[in-house]
Amino acid sequence: MSAPRPAEIADRPSAATSGVPRHVAIIMDGNGRWAQRRHRPRLEGHRQGVDNIQRIVPAAIDLGIEVLTLFAFSTENWGRPTDEVSGLMRLFTLISRRETANLHRQGVRVAHIGSFDGVNKLLAQAIRDAVILTQYNTRLHLNIAFNYGGRDEITRAVRRIVAEGVAPEDVTEGLVDRYLSTAGLPDPDLILRTAGEMRLSNFLIWQAAYSEYYASPKLWPDFGPEDLREAVESYAGRHRKYGKL
Repeated sequence: MSAPRPAEIADRPSAATSGVPRHVAIIMDGNGRWAQRRHRPRLEGHRQGVDNIQRIVPAAIDLGIEVLTLFAFSTENWGRPTDEVSGLMRLFTLISRRETANLHRQGVRVAHIGSFDGVNKLLAQAIRDAVILTQYNTRLHLNIAFNYGGRDEITRAVRRIVAEGVAPEDVTEGLVDRYLSTAGLPDPDLILRTAGEMRLSNFLIWQAAYSEYYASPKLWPDFGPEDLREAVESYAGRHRKYGKL
């Protein structure tokens, strides 16, 4: 038995016909502010934020979402204070080890989008182990955007295209799509950001060309299943034009 390819997800009948976005991408913002408002260390906010994924993944499955992409750590986040970054790496390693079996039981297929450059070996291996263990699951495709940046993703895609000697006249949007981390997956229908912010922050900047946007005022640790449902209901009431009438 071979693992289902992402392309097979793209070929499935669209859940969006019932008003449910097939692919939801979330910028999980506000962990630090959540901690500061409670006079706790910022790392505690990140811990609460990671734990919140345990609530959102089952909610996404219940809603019929097929692909969920979570922005966990950006290529720019390395510029944060050293203690915070080191604490995040330890936290991500612990959570990856702890939660993989739980995700597997729920039928979640874990995928990593981003780079392992600069990531310590223990964490990189924990992520690879999660990908391998869950590769045959089909209830939800969960992309963890870790050490990810949209410009970095496009740059790496261009480098591979050039390295493989593709002729300039053969470079199309479809070809670029196939060199991205999300190759074979539908583009995000809905991009959701918590903490009231209204920017993409270098997240899926190619794939988000025609995505719908939703901003929640809630900080990520406080964002629950009902909030996700409200976002999906907002999406269901929109008419997507893709530049047309």
